[in-house]
Amino acid sequence: MSDKIFGVIGHPIGHTKSPLFQQAALDHCGIDMTFATWDVPPEELAAKVESFRSPDFVAGCVTLPHKQAIMPMLDGLADTAEAVGAVNWVIPDDGKLIGHNTDAPGFLRALKESAGFDPQGRSAVVFGAGGAARAIVYALRTGGVASVAIANRTVEKAQALAAEMTAGRFRPTALALDPTSLADVAPYADLFVNTSSMGMEGGPAPNDSPVPAELISAEATCYDAVYAPPMTPFLFEAERAGATPAGGISMLIYQGVVGFELATGRDAPVAEMFAAVGAER
Repeated sequence: MSDKIFGVIGHPIGHTKSPLFQQAALDHCGIDMTFATWDVPPEELAAKVESFRSPDFVAGCVTLPHKQAIMPMLDGLADTAEAVGAVNWVIPDDGKLIGHNTDAPGFLRALKESAGFDPQGRSAVVFGAGGAARAIVYALRTGGVASVAIANRTVEKAQALAAEMTAGRFRPTALALDPTSLADVAPYADLFVNTSSMGMEGGPAPNDSPVPAELISAEATCYDAVYAPPMTPFLFEAERAGATPAGGISMLIYQGVVGFELATGRDAPVAEMFAAVGAER
């Protein structure tokens, strides 16, 4: 394999599936590179970013907890990264390190192609107000959604995100993440997206769902950005309601598709990337 530098940075990093499908894409395209995994604690982030200034650096995918902390260490931001306020890829351009956000377009493609849902003119509820929520609310805005409610355990964070994402007629609302607050909004939503850690394997609330089946319409689509386990408590609640469940592995892969194409200039072999993690498109 060549000495080119291409990989994913995070802490902890053992759970990441990115090397599986990125390496499969490199191999399929006949690109002689290894997609590396870099476990970098926050205090070592600046030094790691400096190492990216090597002429051998191709690209770095950025995952938790570095998506916002890395921003001031870079030379510039692509428009989507600036609008979302988070970076999940660093790609060199003419000797400069540029931050990109492919979570937003990756989510929109996953929603349309894997979940079969077009957000144009529809209503949505997003659970959580962290980095993933930022990308998803922005994606829904660009996808033409009619309304978004952001529900978070700390309602002040939801209010801050709603204010930041307000643009023209797009005015997200904020509410507390509890059944009483959700009761006036959830039953009428076309789309639910969980970006919180609820239901995450190894997380603080692995057995919890952000919303019960009783508040989910049978016509709704329920997308969980959590992809481990493949069927989360939230998706089980969606099934119990008769709604359409969709797991987060598609967003993970589609953000990686955009990143791979930006980094290599080659069309990503999407089917092979899905197959590498045992998932269907």
